[in-house]
Amino acid sequence: MGHHVSMSTGPITTSDDCEVCLRVLKALETTVIVHAVKWYRVRSDAGPRVPNIPCLDHEAKLHEGIAPHVAAYVEDRDTHELYEIVLIPSRRRIEIDIASTLHEQTDEGRAELLTQLRGQYPDMTCSVNRLSWLRGDRRVARACRAQVTLREVLLGEDFDRITLALERLRTIGALMEKESRVASWSVRTVTGPFLAVVGFLVYQGVGRLALEIGDAAVDGLQALIVGGVGALFLYYGLKAVHLTEMANRVWKRASEYGLIVSERRRLSTQPRPGRVA
Repeated sequence: MGHHVSMSTGPITTSDDCEVCLRVLKALETTVIVHAVKWYRVRSDAGPRVPNIPCLDHEAKLHEGIAPHVAAYVEDRDTHELYEIVLIPSRRRIEIDIASTLHEQTDEGRAELLTQLRGQYPDMTCSVNRLSWLRGDRRVARACRAQVTLREVLLGEDFDRITLALERLRTIGALMEKESRVASWSVRTVTGPFLAVVGFLVYQGVGRLALEIGDAAVDGLQALIVGGVGALFLYYGLKAVHLTEMANRVWKRASEYGLIVSERRRLSTQPRPGRVA
């Protein structure tokens, strides 16, 4: 890892993002194999001759709170493990995102790559984005891998079979989203009337115990029961939203993989620079 990319000490402006991304991508190609690149609010035709696609995860959010960045799917030349490396120039940050490359790498290999990145880019902060239980990273990865793996998308040669697998994954993602909407709609429909009935019964039934246990105890008991039922419905409502988010991520992953395969197919029909077709 002797190749070193030096960053200026001043703040990186938006106009510099593309240049920095290209320099880092070029340096990465000396140590790893770049298989695909995802761009968010930066783009250049001078990047590696690999599939170049938009970063769907962030483009779909429709807000400007995310810094321009580039993410590359890379393969270790020695171990052949797959990684996603994210470069955020304006924040001087490089991240190894393991959500989309789950089961394609080892903890030891990831730690070694992180050490190499820190040595290669001392002026930038290098870290690992861990899996999120709240976002359901593992469940999304399992749903995707059941149909097609990232390695097949990046390296597989049977494009027709991979395309068919991606179509199945899109169908599953769409069905998951519809099922989660049904759950969400059911919770919203039932919550109001059910809480009203429970509140009425609780206040009528428990209120009769005021002479025996006191008004303060009755008030506390009524609040506890109604609050507990409300918390239960809140849990199911959040769970439905969570399922919708995971379903959308599965669909977006399938769309991302589809773009990569389409670009690989297109590039495979074009002569490489310097060669005569």
